[in-house]
Amino acid sequence: MARLADYYVVVGYDLDKRVEGEGQGRILQRFPEKDWEDSPFPQGIELFCQPSGWQLVPERQPASFFVAVLTDINSERHYCACFTFWEGLDNPQLQKAEASEADEVDEELAVVQPAKVFAPKSLVLVSRLDYTEVFRNCLGLIYTIHLDGLPVPLETVIGNLLTCVIPIAGGSQIDESPGCSLDKVPQALACDWLLACLQRTITLGAGDRQVIQTPISDSLPVSGSSVAQLFRQLGIVNVLYLFCAALTEHKILFLSSSYQRLTDACRGLLAIMFPLKYSFTYVPILPGKLLEVLSTPTPFIIGVNSFFRSETQELLDVIIADLDGGTVTIPECVHISLLPEPLLQQTQTVLSMVLDPELEVADHAFPPLSTQPSALKIQDKEIRGVFLWLFAQLFQGYRWCLHIIRIHPEPVIRFHKAAFLGQRALTEDDFLMKVLDGMAFAGFVSERGPPYRATDLFDDLVANEVERIRQEEACPQKVMSHVKELAEHFFKNENPYPAVAMHKVQRPSENSQNTAKNQLPFPVLDEVAVQLFIDHAAAKLKTAPPVVKAELKGMVPSGPPLGDTVDRNGNVMANSARRLEVVRNCITYIFDNKMLEAKKLMPAVLRALKGRAARICLTQELNQHVLQNRAVLDDQQFDYIVRMMNCTLQDCSHMDEHGIAAALLPLVTAFCRKLGAGITQFAYSCVQEHMLWTNMQFWEAMFYSDVQNHIRALYLETEDGEQQKNHEQQDGSGGGREISALELASEQNRLWPTLSKEMQTERVQKEESTVFSQAIHYANRMSYLLLPLDTSKNRLLRSSGLGDVESVSNSYVTNSIAGSMAESYDTESGFEDAESSDVANSVVRFINRFVDKVCNESGVTNEHLKALHIMIPDIVQMHIETLDAVHRESKRLPPIQKPKLLRPTLLPGEELVMDGMRVHLIPDGREEATGLMGGPPLLPAEGAIFLTTYRLIFKGTPTDPLVGEQVVTRSFPIASLTKEKRISVTLPMDQFVQEGLQLRSCTFQLMKIAFDEEVASDLAEVFRKHMHKLRYPQHVQGTFAFTVGQGGKMVVEHKTKDKNQSLKTLSKNLVKSAKRTIGRQYVTRKKYSPPTWENRSSLQSELDEDEISVSEEVDQSSLTLSSTIRSSDRQTMSNVVERACCRDYQRLGLGTLSNSLTRSKNEPFRISTVNRMYTVCRSYPGLLIVPQSIPDTTIQRICRCYRQNRFPVVCWRNSRTKAVLLRSAGLHAKGVVGFFKSPNAPSAVPSQADSTSLEQEKYLQAIISSMPSYSESSGRNTLSGFTSTHMSTSDSSDKLRQPKIGALMKQVMGTKEDVPGTFSRGGKWGSIRGTGRLSAYNPDVGTRLAGKESPQPNGGPSEALFLRQQKAYLYIIGDKAQLKGGKQDSFQQWEVVPIEVCDVRQVKNSFKKLMKACVPSSQISDPNMSFLRCLEESEWMSLLHKVLQVSALVVELLDTGSSVMVSLEDGWDVTTQVVSLVQLLSDPYYRTFDGFRLLVEKEWLSFGHRFSHRGAQTLGSQSSGFTPVFLQFLDCVHQIHLQFPMEFEFSQYYLKFLAYHYVSNRFRTFLLDSDYERIELGVLYEEKGERKSPQVCKSVWDYIDRLNKKTPIFYNYMFSPEDEEVLRPYTFISNLKVWDFYMEETLSEGPSYDWEVRGRQERAAEETPEKPDTGGPKSQRRIVWPCYDSLSKTVPDAITKLLQDLQSLEAELGQTSEKWKETWDKIKTTQRTETKLESKPSFSSSLLMSSNLSHQRRSQGVYLQESGVGSSINLALDCEASATSTPVAGRPSTSTLYSQFQSTESENRSFEGILFKKGALLKPWKPRWFVLDKTKHQLRYYESRQDKECKGVIELADVESVTPGTPTMGAPKNIEEKAFFDLKTTKRVYNFCAQDSLNAQLWMDSVQSCLSDA
Repeated sequence: MARLADYYVVVGYDLDKRVEGEGQGRILQRFPEKDWEDSPFPQGIELFCQPSGWQLVPERQPASFFVAVLTDINSERHYCACFTFWEGLDNPQLQKAEASEADEVDEELAVVQPAKVFAPKSLVLVSRLDYTEVFRNCLGLIYTIHLDGLPVPLETVIGNLLTCVIPIAGGSQIDESPGCSLDKVPQALACDWLLACLQRTITLGAGDRQVIQTPISDSLPVSGSSVAQLFRQLGIVNVLYLFCAALTEHKILFLSSSYQRLTDACRGLLAIMFPLKYSFTYVPILPGKLLEVLSTPTPFIIGVNSFFRSETQELLDVIIADLDGGTVTIPECVHISLLPEPLLQQTQTVLSMVLDPELEVADHAFPPLSTQPSALKIQDKEIRGVFLWLFAQLFQGYRWCLHIIRIHPEPVIRFHKAAFLGQRALTEDDFLMKVLDGMAFAGFVSERGPPYRATDLFDDLVANEVERIRQEEACPQKVMSHVKELAEHFFKNENPYPAVAMHKVQRPSENSQNTAKNQLPFPVLDEVAVQLFIDHAAAKLKTAPPVVKAELKGMVPSGPPLGDTVDRNGNVMANSARRLEVVRNCITYIFDNKMLEAKKLMPAVLRALKGRAARICLTQELNQHVLQNRAVLDDQQFDYIVRMMNCTLQDCSHMDEHGIAAALLPLVTAFCRKLGAGITQFAYSCVQEHMLWTNMQFWEAMFYSDVQNHIRALYLETEDGEQQKNHEQQDGSGGGREISALELASEQNRLWPTLSKEMQTERVQKEESTVFSQAIHYANRMSYLLLPLDTSKNRLLRSSGLGDVESVSNSYVTNSIAGSMAESYDTESGFEDAESSDVANSVVRFINRFVDKVCNESGVTNEHLKALHIMIPDIVQMHIETLDAVHRESKRLPPIQKPKLLRPTLLPGEELVMDGMRVHLIPDGREEATGLMGGPPLLPAEGAIFLTTYRLIFKGTPTDPLVGEQVVTRSFPIASLTKEKRISVTLPMDQFVQEGLQLRSCTFQLMKIAFDEEVASDLAEVFRKHMHKLRYPQHVQGTFAFTVGQGGKMVVEHKTKDKNQSLKTLSKNLVKSAKRTIGRQYVTRKKYSPPTWENRSSLQSELDEDEISVSEEVDQSSLTLSSTIRSSDRQTMSNVVERACCRDYQRLGLGTLSNSLTRSKNEPFRISTVNRMYTVCRSYPGLLIVPQSIPDTTIQRICRCYRQNRFPVVCWRNSRTKAVLLRSAGLHAKGVVGFFKSPNAPSAVPSQADSTSLEQEKYLQAIISSMPSYSESSGRNTLSGFTSTHMSTSDSSDKLRQPKIGALMKQVMGTKEDVPGTFSRGGKWGSIRGTGRLSAYNPDVGTRLAGKESPQPNGGPSEALFLRQQKAYLYIIGDKAQLKGGKQDSFQQWEVVPIEVCDVRQVKNSFKKLMKACVPSSQISDPNMSFLRCLEESEWMSLLHKVLQVSALVVELLDTGSSVMVSLEDGWDVTTQVVSLVQLLSDPYYRTFDGFRLLVEKEWLSFGHRFSHRGAQTLGSQSSGFTPVFLQFLDCVHQIHLQFPMEFEFSQYYLKFLAYHYVSNRFRTFLLDSDYERIELGVLYEEKGERKSPQVCKSVWDYIDRLNKKTPIFYNYMFSPEDEEVLRPYTFISNLKVWDFYMEETLSEGPSYDWEVRGRQERAAEETPEKPDTGGPKSQRRIVWPCYDSLSKTVPDAITKLLQDLQSLEAELGQTSEKWKETWDKIKTTQRTETKLESKPSFSSSLLMSSNLSHQRRSQGVYLQESGVGSSINLALDCEASATSTPVAGRPSTSTLYSQFQSTESENRSFEGILFKKGALLKPWKPRWFVLDKTKHQLRYYESRQDKECKGVIELADVESVTPGTPTMGAPKNIEEKAFFDLKTTKRVYNFCAQDSLNAQLWMDSVQSCLSDA
């Protein structure tokens, strides 16, 4: 119950205290005189009665009424209802003064006319209740009684008024006496007693009565219609501005000329703020005297009369609302945060629906009839409903963020702002942040926080209507109906019984108001009488029974938890489920120690951790791995966990709105790793980087939530099961839902009064000690996270960003961990500037402040608090000591956890020289591996580089975690290193790597490595030295081929005892006797000779023995072999005979060595042993082919004319034309002129030069004589003779070829003229372009050959060239530079073809550029330097073109019957290339395995190509650099192979294999420069001797043989040679392709040319099977990455696949599998026989096997091979295989291929026309209409074109070849010879004749293309 009025005061004008015309008021009377104990009398009431100042006025003014509000010191509001009326004054002085004051216009006038003046008098009621209307009525009644002189004593009325007691809320109880006056209640009201519980009827005893309706709930404000009024005055947007401004604590000033309106406006503003209460300065009416209050710094809501408007102008930060003018003025410097967006819009919409319902239907054609807004009172409640609805949305779920810290004796509750904002996803929202930080909200929490109290409308709304509000959001209509319901509640609350709201109050009568002239002043009342009333009432109240208002307390419902309601608004990241799965998997991998998997997922996880859900998921997952508060990890796991934690914390704001840091806090002290004995590093030392830890609010929130959990646990223990049951029934859920702390607290509060005193104190103590123990715990925790790992730093570092590099613990965290704290924490964050003090002190201070704050708030006793303060410095100190040890140990860790080093697989006999050094392999200019072209970024990779005796190997894993489980291997033989340079590298990784190396190898490999920081620079230097030592050994015996299996030491002396004595002695004897003979010889200096190994490193360059060449005749005694070789060694001679050369010479019929070593005389050539001691020519083999007629003595003389003594010897003979191919070096300069001088030139004394010239001539003549074409014709034949002999030896098309050679010749020599060459014989030749250089010498050779006349040099008429129109018998291909100035004799039978030859230097430079083009060292940014441009600039292709061109010319010459002598440079580079290629092109034998081996052994090894020198294999040859002459040759072979894929038994892989191993030094085959050197070392014949270790192959050929038996890797399945086929490749650059050997790379296993390594890797892989993967069925598909996988291995061609399948099937059946070759040959033969048997064979078998297809057919095979189908053979085999095994899916069989064509007529007839066809035997030629049908694969013929009946069919599948034919008997006349052609089938030969040669060619081509297309 409460008094209606506390004080009644009469205030009048104070006549005495007038200060300078300023009047003052004074209290005339007040009742009661004594202050009430519960509410003291408010001071300064007289100021508020006349806010604008006390003034006298000349005219009486109407009485006025308003309510001012005063706030006392206890922030209680007192409502002062002021009723003011005016009384006349009689005092003449006063009047005079007043008059002059009032009207200063004319003073004299005033004196003359004394006027009556009026002074104000106020009746004031002071109350703590706000009943404006009741006060107005009461005061009005008193005034009326006084004015009208009613017969009621005022004392009684006032006594009644002051003793009137009314219920505050909820009405009074029924049993309570309703009377409140001394008179009895009038009987008339008896019937209303029932209402008395909600209302109180009062009468003041003057015949009046009023019903006071008390609100049902006193927590809801009463607003009357003030809110609606406020909106009317200012409008929606303005009021919303004011609303937000008030909530966010801005200063608000209302202006109006009406006082009551000011009060109403303020009341309205406060009403819409419900449930928040305004707690700052609130003065609805501010007296003018107190205007300086406006400059207060605190927020306020103040009302001021517009009279003072001018004084409010200079207020800069005050929002001014002018109620009369309807404006709100916001100063520039004020920023009002508005409601968060969807809410603001919704609120505005609903408000406008309330205030202006017509707006919605304003545009309707038929607007509804009544759309009037509700009555003002109802509208007021509707508006309040809108705002309540708004608050319910803003604060929904707030109860879930309350922390209850203490339950007893009083609940202490804290709000977790961060969590609330985080869960609402409104962290960024300015408005809500400010509201939650505001005082109003603090009041809200303390008022509404307690869990056990009475609840009101808001509690209900926010707890139970959440779902409804959510559904309404979209629909304003629904909101509106909800708002109307709320409005009803409000209205009901204010007017519980609107029906009885009756007032009976008398008003002053009109006349008394008007005739107030003679009005009496307001009387002074009798104080005693009034006091009696008051005392009487007080006594009565004492005796009355106490009123126990049974407040309905209950547990406050919490509503649905936030998480559920918000996720929809929160910006939940897309497919978060998938992201969470990634996080979970990653953590599982880490704890299962699957680091590679984890590393792959890491980037995805770090990205996912930007999302809240993923971060929460992380904390939950990590929690599961903590056992008993501890989880010990290994280094790498620790790193990953720390990385994830850092990433998580990094994205948390300093507020920790999602409680993630809170969840991590226990984890950072749980996860740890052992650093050393007894030293453990916890995760917290690595996550101190984040600002969050220095945020006091975070720690408080954390502390409170922990305390809450502990207190909850405390009471959960005490509660017994029974209570638990009750709870569950109460919940109604029945399920064992966890009881929240608030529910527990509410239960405890309910029980509190029932507990005994002891119980109560016990509980209080328990709670207090719980809080205390938590405080200790937190002091520890904070020291963990605030003290940096390296505490030696004097201040808390955060300034340097990177902190101190050493102290960075080994984790990947951002920047650094060591410098963990800010250099000076600003005071807000809780750290003062730590300038002078050290880390420990500032941390202690921070923790102390924290402890003070939380302990005071949570009621910890003082003793405990003191104890804490003593404890904290000790805690910090102890922790610092622990950290020191951890810091020390952590420095010893490698800074970043690195992947384990993978060991490379080594070859048998290969040994490590240096163990792996950790390096990074950096991407170079090749783009495939970096992932730029699609595919994964395999590089950069981290691993190690290993140096072995044979190779340089990098093995590691890509740094990109997505490909982390792949292994990257890059290696090359150490012997192939061509360039090494230092580079400095900055890596885009976690560390900085300074020094690196770039290593280039001539196997087209490049390694850019950067040494890891753990590799000391001197170690890198050692590595380089070792590498150089291995790359350039002192001597060739130091190379791997020799040292293999002999330990890793560098071998310089070849000391191992050779078991094969005879070999050793042979080589020794050979060398000795060579030296002996040298001693007796005439000595000449030679231009150059390769140094032998013995003195290669010595400095005697002048008189080395090698510089000596033998030029005098050798002693006869040493000529026979038998004389040199002791009888015991004779058997070894057979070794010499077995050498490749001899076997080949015998095959070619170039002479044999019979047992007695005698020569058969009828042979034109003999095998000479003149060089058996290598005395004639060191670099030639021991046995040479020379003309029969030349004695050895001549040879010894001739050889002096040639460089390096390399005189011409025969190396091959054409079996058809018997033309021979010779090779020699170029001539010495001195011999040139003499050689070309006319031999008959007279000379007085034949000089030595002349005699040798004659002997040379004799030699050449002997070669010419050996040719059958020469010996058949008589001496110098005429042209006719020449032609006839030719016709006999070669086929008829030779005539066509003659001009061709000329053209070729010109092209080779470089004449300008273009000679188009088109020939009938299949597409072997392209058209020929000249190279465009004018020949410097003798251009008429080519012209003559071309059969054209050449003009005489003097310009006269050309001589008849009849006699010269013949071919020379011998062409000498010579170097243009050397042959200058020679005059050719017109009747000699040889001719010199001068060509420009490529110099060795050119090759060297070209190769360097080629390597840079194919394997660029860095990304090429310059568009002009594209790959093709670089390739062109390297000129590699044009060098190939030159070599191929010369070779092609020689082939053509040999094929037309002329012999050729290749005599270029020193006879061991270009000569070798040309001679080898010529033999390869001309002789099919060299295109088989054996033949090719023989060719290389003979031409390259025996004839002394300087492999060691050109390959720079030893220290001596280092300066000469690497010159890949042999590689160039292999590239040429590769070009030919591409053009004729069916002619070679070996595959392209075979060529690559040789290209790799000729530089690898793995085999001895390609070491040393000549047979002589090999014999000297004793390596030439040891291959045949017994092997020291069977697994080490010394010869590459043996190795290839062995491998070839196991696997068909070297075999070419398309091998299907034609007999005696001479290949004529296209040689133009446009026809050449870049060899893929230069470009390809297999990073998965390194180069595939060391097969043992490959086999071992596979075995290792099989031995460690992966755990069975349970994740669904395994796919058969594999991703094949360029440059990573080996294509041939992953996608083998069909035949290899079938052979493999066959083998595995045999293995399964337990049969012994036969060798692949046997299987293959078997299939081939069965196919051949089938082909013959079948009448209509399938096209596939004949294509595959027929060996006599014409070439063009086969050159088409190439295109098949390169097209997407796979090679033609693959198709073929599939069709065959389908009978025996399942065909490869996806390839249609032949029959289906045909049935696909629903052919139209036009398609059927690809070509048609008339041909003459010769009938069968003895039948005549007849014209027939022929149709070539591609689709049915037939050639049909008809009687005539119109004929439909087919006469006959030739199946094209049977056709074997189409060749130009010759006319036979009875052929049509007058048709040229070239019009005839023959079609050969398996059954017979068809002869055809076309109209002319062109037509015939067309027919042949068409048939041919049909055959190829098949």
